[in-house]
Amino acid sequence: MSLRTQRLLEMLLLLREHGRLSSPDLAARLGVTTNTVLRDVRFLVRSGVPLATERGRYGGITLAPEYRTSVAGMADDETGALLALATGERAGDGIGDVLGSAVRKAMAALPAPHRDAMELIDRRIIIDPVRWRREDEPAGGLDALKEAVFTDRRLQLHYWRGEGGLHADVIDPYGLVDKAGVWYLVADAEGGPRLFAADRIVGARVLDEPARRRAGVELDALWRELRDRIDEVAAEVRVRRDAVGRFVYRHLADLAAPPPEGGFPANDDDPDWVRVRLRFRSVAVARRLLDFGTDVQVLSPPELREDLASTAAEVARMYAAA
Repeated sequence: MSLRTQRLLEMLLLLREHGRLSSPDLAARLGVTTNTVLRDVRFLVRSGVPLATERGRYGGITLAPEYRTSVAGMADDETGALLALATGERAGDGIGDVLGSAVRKAMAALPAPHRDAMELIDRRIIIDPVRWRREDEPAGGLDALKEAVFTDRRLQLHYWRGEGGLHADVIDPYGLVDKAGVWYLVADAEGGPRLFAADRIVGARVLDEPARRRAGVELDALWRELRDRIDEVAAEVRVRRDAVGRFVYRHLADLAAPPPEGGFPANDDDPDWVRVRLRFRSVAVARRLLDFGTDVQVLSPPELREDLASTAAEVARMYAAA
C-alpha cells in the first residue's frame, strides 16, 4: 500500500480519536506539510468521507459523529470481523501491514475480553492475500498499478490482448478490483472504459502525468458497467469420473455452483461419466477445456462445441503437416 494511503488511514484514526484537529496539528503528527493535509482532506471529501473544515482560532478539521462511533460498542460479529482483519498484518504484499497496524490502533479501545480474543485469533488464523506466483504473472506484480491508482497518474501498459498479441497503450486508471482472487484494473483506454486482467499485463510504467478521468465517474459504477458487459458462456460438460478430482482442482473458479455434497450427477445412465456445469468469460477462455483431451466432452452450448472442434482440428492439421 502506498505511503499516501497509509497517511490517509492514520489521519482518519487521529480525527476519530480527537474529534477536531487543526491542519498544522495534523501535519505535525503525520510528518507532512499543511498543504499536504489540506490536499488529503479534499481527496477524502471527494471520496465520500464526511469531513468538515472550520476557519478561525477554534476551527479545525472534524469527522462526522457517525464515523467516530466507539469501537467498544460493536457487536460480537463486527468485533470478530475486525479481529480477523487484524491478522492480515502478516500478509506479504504490504496491504496487511498497514491494515493490521490501523486495526490494532482501533482495537486498543476494546475491553479486555475482546483483546484476549484478538490474541487467540492472531495465533490461530493467518490471512495471506498473496497468491502463489504463476509463470504468467507480470514480474512487477501489482506495484506499478497500485502506485498509479493511489497517486492519480497515467499508466503505460504492455499487455496480451487475446489473439491480438502484445499491445501497448497509455491508460487512465480508476482503480483495482479483486474478483474471486483475480485482479483487474479498471481504466479509460482508447476513448472508453476497459478491464485489464493483471495476469495479462507484461509491463507497466507510471507516467509523470495526472490521470485524465471523466468528471463524476467513480470506480464502483464503472465496474458494474464493465462487469455487466462481459458475455458469460454457460456450459455443461461431461467428465470421466476418474478425472473429476483434477478437473475440479483446475476449474474450481469456473464452476456454476459449488460441488454437491453427494458428488456430481452421473451422465444419464453411464457411471463412468459425470455432468458438470461451468461459466466462462468467453468462448476463448473456455478453450482451456481442451487441456483434458478426451477426458472432457462439452455437451452445450453449440457454439462452444463448434469452437473446440475447430481448434482441435487446426492443431491436428498442424502436427499432421509437420
